[in-house]
Amino acid sequence: MKPARIVVICVAAVAAIGLALVVRAMGSRDGEPATVASAAVEAPRMARVLVAARDLQPGKRLESADMEWKDWPLDGLNPTYITDGSVPLPAAEAEDAAETPENQVEGAVEGAARVVERVAGTGAQADYVGAVVREPFVAGEPIVVRKIVRAGDSGFLAAYLEPGMRAMAIRVSVETAAGGFILPGDRVDVVMTRELDRNSSAPDSAGRRHVASTVMQNVKVLAIDQTTQAGEDQAVVGATATLEVTPGDAEVLTLARAEGDLSLMLRSYADSAGPSGRTGRLGAGADSHAVRVHRGDQVEVVVVQ
Repeated sequence: MKPARIVVICVAAVAAIGLALVVRAMGSRDGEPATVASAAVEAPRMARVLVAARDLQPGKRLESADMEWKDWPLDGLNPTYITDGSVPLPAAEAEDAAETPENQVEGAVEGAARVVERVAGTGAQADYVGAVVREPFVAGEPIVVRKIVRAGDSGFLAAYLEPGMRAMAIRVSVETAAGGFILPGDRVDVVMTRELDRNSSAPDSAGRRHVASTVMQNVKVLAIDQTTQAGEDQAVVGATATLEVTPGDAEVLTLARAEGDLSLMLRSYADSAGPSGRTGRLGAGADSHAVRVHRGDQVEVVVVQ
């Protein structure tokens, strides 16, 4: 073979190899943007977080309309947020991935604790209806447990009290609490019964006189014993009733408790819009007077309204 033909064949072979390398390189460069584009199109994983539907102030009792579910990126999810549990949390997924035969033989107590940790931060919206706001929320802010107080939690009663009001407990029984039909949230009148006078020279039956008067009206019942919410039962029997009163009314109620026996009268819902608090009457009352009548050796006390 002539040297010239050999040179031409070598040049053609080198050119073919070079062309193949160029085509291969171009194919690799064309594939890279497609991979990046497909990754960019992939949407982030979302979880549903319970947020405030409107601005909420401390003391507000949560209703269904005060809360709503909002989509939240899973990467930016705070462990304190309340989710609906429809999407596994990252911590739970990582724990599942780390499961080994050794982990599967852990004690029952550790296994139960692990389940509790997975459930924490999840729940239904209805679970938080009735909770009281402890710190303010702005619209769209996630609801967190530390900023609300649910029934049964410590501090619930203090958060539930209206601004400027006080909680005061008095002793009650079935007879003095309308047979147990007074429930938390009801409105009551407080009636005081006391002994006016006892004539030492007369028999007990003739010398003992009692008078009753309404000292507080339209007062809200906060709790019966430690029950702060009316349940399915129609009656609650307890030894104490906690009432919501102003500081001044608390002084009047304390005096009335010391002077006589107190009873609660259940008010109708139709009468709950009337005035609330002290009536200005203690004992015989402002509009009644005790008159002592002497009849020979007999002394009789007559209450004149």
